[in-house]
Order: sequence, then structure tokens, then C-alpha cells
Amino acid sequence: MLLKTLRWSFLFTVIGLIVAFLYDGITGVTVTAILIVLEVSLSFDNAVVNAKVLNRMSEFWVRIFLTVGIVIAVFGMRLLFPLVVVFVTADLSPVDAWQLALEKGNPEEPGTYGYILNEAHPLIAAFGGMFLLMIFLDFLFDEEKDLHWVGPIERAMSKAAAFPAVSSLVALVWLFTFSRIFHEEANDILLAGVFGMILYLAVNGLGDFFDGGLEDELEEGEEAADGPKSAGVGSAVAATGKAAFSLFLYLELLDASFSFDGVIGAFAITSDPIIIALGLGVGAFYVRSITIYLVHQGTLSEYVFLEHGAHWAIGALALLLFISVGPEIPEVITGLIGVAFILLALWSSFRYNKEHRGEEHVVHV
Repeated sequence: MLLKTLRWSFLFTVIGLIVAFLYDGITGVTVTAILIVLEVSLSFDNAVVNAKVLNRMSEFWVRIFLTVGIVIAVFGMRLLFPLVVVFVTADLSPVDAWQLALEKGNPEEPGTYGYILNEAHPLIAAFGGMFLLMIFLDFLFDEEKDLHWVGPIERAMSKAAAFPAVSSLVALVWLFTFSRIFHEEANDILLAGVFGMILYLAVNGLGDFFDGGLEDELEEGEEAADGPKSAGVGSAVAATGKAAFSLFLYLELLDASFSFDGVIGAFAITSDPIIIALGLGVGAFYVRSITIYLVHQGTLSEYVFLEHGAHWAIGALALLLFISVGPEIPEVITGLIGVAFILLALWSSFRYNKEHRGEEHVVHV
């Protein structure tokens, strides 16, 4: 099943490596392969969270996620986003920014494409870090969770969820405190972080609003007649229309937040935008394939702590993004932390399933 799900990723890997060879020979192939591994290692926890959201969407919107979504992920975030950052922050035209990108200058040299993008890193990190931090805090301050992975902490946070808007309060206190540490860029960090929080609250709020309306409509329909329910990939009630569109936007913003550190980190390996787009783009295909596999296999239900591990990995990534405003953090550390949380969550799930074999338990996924 896994190999079948990955077949399109394998195909695009071959295509991507061929294009890389034609573009830059063996060097292009080698760097592209490294970037593919980098993207997959950084984004495996993203696939787990994606699966949770995708599990609530209809087949139509799953196809949209796999087609339109992958175009946005590859060309939007991995190619156009760095270009936009450069021509906005350096006050260049899009054409001049593209020509600068193709010059392949040393990213440590002022005025080069990679250098300008690195200079914008504090804003990018604050925006993406705040968006991911809100995801982690909303998971942590959830009083409806039936199981707790990091028991003492998660139980205490679940009780604290009775305090209204506690996740937003904690996030804002963190953002203000962190911005004070970096006095030179405090205002910019505050502005970018607040914008990231606003986007999260807006998209998440729209999703809840439309999703609530969808459930009301389905309940009314079921009372009036025993008609067929909307069938989704992994749930009896699947989001469609406006609700699914809001979830789709949420997934794309989530992917964007996970992409920030990968895109910035890629410039430590190469400053060539074509190679970066090829490597990270093919990696994005693998993340999509893994997401679909998790949905079809019902992995989140079978391995009950996998979702917990993914969210703790998101929290760690948010923290690292903020810290990276100061000292540079090697991408290998970011990737290994995410993988470590996922592996620990899998191990805990195996233990839990072994200890509770034959017992019935209800888990919200």
C-alpha cells in the first residue's frame, strides 16, 4: 500500500533529478537529492497533522489538495515566495529579483539573493513561528483529549483550558517577551508575529464557523429523511463547500509555515532557486503521499499518540524558528527533533496498544 501511494512521488523524483542533471549536471543531481531528504525529514510531522485535517474532507477536496495544493506548495512556496521576499525587502522589480537569483552569488555576500533572503529571516521566522505555536498551544490547551502522552504537562494544560482564550494569551506573552530579547528588531518581530497569529485565528475561525454550519445542516437533513451522508476519506461526515475550503486554506498556511525553515535552510546548501524549487518541491510530493497513506490506513486511530508527537514536534519547530532569529540553527537539528518526537510517539503507541489489547477506547483524532 505504501509503495502504491508513493508511486507519483517516485515518478516526480525521477523527473526532478533528470531536470537537475540537464540544468546543472551531477552537482545539480546531488544537491537536489540532499534537499529532497531535507524537506521530508523536516516535514514528516506536517504530514501527520495534515492527515488529521484531511480525514475530515470529502474526496473532491482531497483531490484539490493533491493537485492545486501541490502546485501552490511547489511553485508558490518553494519558488515564488523567496522571490517575493527578495524584491519586496530589497526594493527590486520582480524581473531584477529573478535575474539576481540566477546569478548564484555567495549567500554571505551583501546584495546577493541568498543574503537578502537571510536578512528577512527574522520576519519570516516570527510569522511562521507564531502560526505553528498557535497550533501547538491549541492542541495542548484542549480539555476534550481522552489520552495524554506527556501526562503531567498535558493534564495540567487541559485543566488550564477552562481559562478563556488561554492559548492566545500565552502566545502573545511569549511573543512580547521574545521580541524584547532582540531590541534591534523588536517592532518588526512583534508585527510579523501578530500577523501570523491573526492569520491563524482567521482561518481556524472560518473553519470552525463553516464546519459548525455543515454539521447543523447534516443533522437537520438526517431528521427530515434518511438520505445518504456526505462520504469522506476517513470520516462519516466530511467537510464540503465553504467548510472544506477553509480547511484547505488552513492546510496551505500550515504547509507554508513548515516551509519557511526549509526554504531558508536550503540557502545554506545552494543559492540556486531552480535547484531549491526542484529539491524542496519533490520533497513536498513525498509529504503529500505520506499524508494520504496515513489517512487511508487509519494510522492516527491505530497509533494513538502519533498526533501528540506531531504536535510536540510542531511546538519544538516553533521554538526553534524563534530562536533562529539570533544564532543559526543547523537544519539537521530541526529535522532530527521532529523525527525523534514521531518515533517516540510511535513507540508509546505500540506500548499502549500492547497493554490495552482487547480493550475498547475512544480517541478523538
